[in-house]
This record gives sequence, structure tokens and C-alpha cells, in this order.
Amino acid sequence: MSCFKSNYADELIKNAAYIGAPGKGILAADESTVTIGKLLSSINVENVEPNRRALRELLFTAPGSLRYLSGIILNREALYQKTAAGKPFVDVLKELRILSGIKVDKRTVKLAGTNGEITTRGLDGLAHRCRKYYEAGARFAKWRAVLKIGPNEPSLLAIDANSNGLARYAVICQENGLVPIVEVEILVDGPHDINRCADVTERVLAACYKALNNHHVLLEGTPLMTSMVTPGSMSPQVSPEVIAMCTVHALQRTVPAAVPAVIFLTGGQSEEEATINLNAMNKLKIKKPWSLSVSFGCAIQQSIVDTWAGKDENISKADTVIGSVTEMKITALS
Repeated sequence: MSCFKSNYADELIKNAAYIGAPGKGILAADESTVTIGKLLSSINVENVEPNRRALRELLFTAPGSLRYLSGIILNREALYQKTAAGKPFVDVLKELRILSGIKVDKRTVKLAGTNGEITTRGLDGLAHRCRKYYEAGARFAKWRAVLKIGPNEPSLLAIDANSNGLARYAVICQENGLVPIVEVEILVDGPHDINRCADVTERVLAACYKALNNHHVLLEGTPLMTSMVTPGSMSPQVSPEVIAMCTVHALQRTVPAAVPAVIFLTGGQSEEEATINLNAMNKLKIKKPWSLSVSFGCAIQQSIVDTWAGKDENISKADTVIGSVTEMKITALS
């Protein structure tokens, strides 16, 4: 029996399952002000709050998002923003049956004693922030841990620091009603082959789930977001079928069946490549106790920005973009 005790347990399990529902994906719209400014500058629109709000309203009210998204990850500004008519974005998304998420980490810092490895900060005051975010309508959270592959990396120190940081984040979120997405990103940079990536992935995920269990995290209320097992960026590439088999085998060996979903990052791949690889995974006739999904990112938003171009007369055209783009990708996942 799990040691996890919370009034939110049933809600956490329900929301975690919904986040990873087959045929749906998550949209990462948690860009910083600087990053969203780059999107706006590409169409010569000033990076000020009213314009950021207008872009998000366009994105969050697109009719096509209802069918293909289970959740949208927001930053703090977006969580508290409203439509031009005064309706909170979280309420708009709730009516579309889309859960609002919130990025809660405070970026990465260098991990002393390592060869340029990093860890993630933000645990101080996290419980208070989670309570406020839940009150504002958020129902899940994101915390990113990043590891690199090198001659002697990731080090045990980096693996342990990031695994325990994720576990502490996860249990704090769950105690305050938020489903914690456990994000483990293994960078694709380097000359390593796919077997080296598979070995690192298994070691990292094994340590991560050991830490989650040590902290009594409710696994049924905790989706995993992680990288696919791929060759390094400077290594000869392999077929989608090989990536699919290596990735699923790594997950089978490390990710408990209690975990409801695995959501893949596209890191180092185009979203088209990631979609093809995920489609290959879903076609494998082997045991996969978790649903497999994908996190959409800037490519979708760039399409919307390019169509909108900051002009009101283009809103109806931009409204159709997210539906058509996500439909194409989700169809390939099933």
C-alpha cells in the first residue's frame, strides 16, 4: 500500500490519466517573455503584455484544440491572464475539457563538482506556489530535469541530484492538488550511438523512479515526460523502427506499470520526425502498459503566428491552424 496520503488522490489519478489519454497530446505554451517575444518579432509585433495576451487568446480559443489536446502548459503570466471579454484563460480551457498546467521550476543552475552538468532549482517556496496555482485553476505542473551524455556523463552526482529534485517536486505538487509531470530530458548533443543513449536512459529513469518511490509519490498520479532513445546528433542516424524498439525496451525496464502515460519530447528532432518515431512505437506488438503521447511545441505556435501576422482580419484563418496541425500529428500517433 502506498504511503501517499492526500485529499487529492482521486483527483490526481483522474487528471493524470486524462493528460495521457490516447489520441491526445499536450501543448507546451510556457515560453518565457523573451521567447514569446521572438515569436512576435518574427511578424513585427511588439513584445508587450496586450500582444502576448492576444496571441494566447488566439491559441487557446482555437476550435480545433478541443479535440486533440488534453492539456496546455502555461507560464505564470498566462495562468492569470483573461480574454479580451474578461474570461480567465483557465476557464476557457476548462470548458474545452483541456487541463491547465503551470511551469514551476526556476530554471537550471550549474551543479558544482561536475563537468558542466546542471540541476534544476525552485523547491524553495514551491508548496506555497502550488497552492496558489491550484486556486487559480491549474491542475498539473511541469519541472524539467536535464542531463547530458558525454565520456563520463551523466555522473552519478548529476543523476542523483536531478532524480531527488524531481521526487521532491512531485510529492510537493501532489500534496497541493497538482499532477506533477516528471520531465527527464536527455540531451541529444554528441557523437554517441543509440546503444549508449539506451544505457543512459535506463540508468537515469531507474534512479528517477527509485527516488519517486523513496518520497512516496503516487505513481498513478504522475505522468512521465522524456526523450526518445536516439543516436546523438553527430552519430549516424537509424530507422524509426530501431528508435521505437530501443525506446520501448528502455521504458519497459525502468518505468512502472502504475505510471499512466509517457509523453515524449521532440528534443533534437523535428516534430514530424518525432511523430513518425512515435507512430512506430504504437505499432509495436509488445507490452506497453502506459499510453504513449507527445508534447507539441513552438512549431504549432509559429504556424499560428505566421497566419495571424498581428492582424484581426486573419484571426479566423489562424483559428483553423492548430486544429489542422494537431489533427495531422495525432492521427499519426494512433
